[in-house]
Amino acid sequence: MPALSPIDRLVRLLDAFSEWSGRIISWLTLLMVLITFAIVVMRYLFNVGNIALQESVIYMHSFVFLLGAAYTLKHDGHVRVDIFYRPLTERGKAWINLLGTLLLLLPVSVFILVISWDYVATSWSLLEGSQEAGGIPYRYVLKSTLIAMPIMMIMQGLADLGRCLLVLSGQGHLNPEEEEHGL
Repeated sequence: MPALSPIDRLVRLLDAFSEWSGRIISWLTLLMVLITFAIVVMRYLFNVGNIALQESVIYMHSFVFLLGAAYTLKHDGHVRVDIFYRPLTERGKAWINLLGTLLLLLPVSVFILVISWDYVATSWSLLEGSQEAGGIPYRYVLKSTLIAMPIMMIMQGLADLGRCLLVLSGQGHLNPEEEEHGL
């Protein structure tokens, strides 16, 4: 196997981070179901409520969507207009992905990062907690995902840019599994 180029190494490193974080975050979906079940049982069988448990489901739901976005991008799970994209060659797809990443993904991610920074910093400076009595006292951690998500999207966007450049230079494939399995 030939030595990997610096771009290829960076793509693999960033992809590995998105894969690892996405797999970890995905376990929150199971935990959400279990906690929601417990909340329902507690409320309707024992007439007991727990605000912190209810808020924990909201936290986990936010974590899954915000922190799982880069994993979804890595696996090409975001919405696209396949009627135009699907019939293109791999090089054509690489151009679409390259332009979409440069003109849409990265600017929007940077915008979200910049616009959220003061909001999150204020929350941290106050160590903001729940507005509900008995709620989770770590709302600032939840709001931090507004910073983490665009950073993770930028990282995965850079991996996608690198992959597109490798495809356009004839050194790689858009689908990393194809490259690993020699398809």
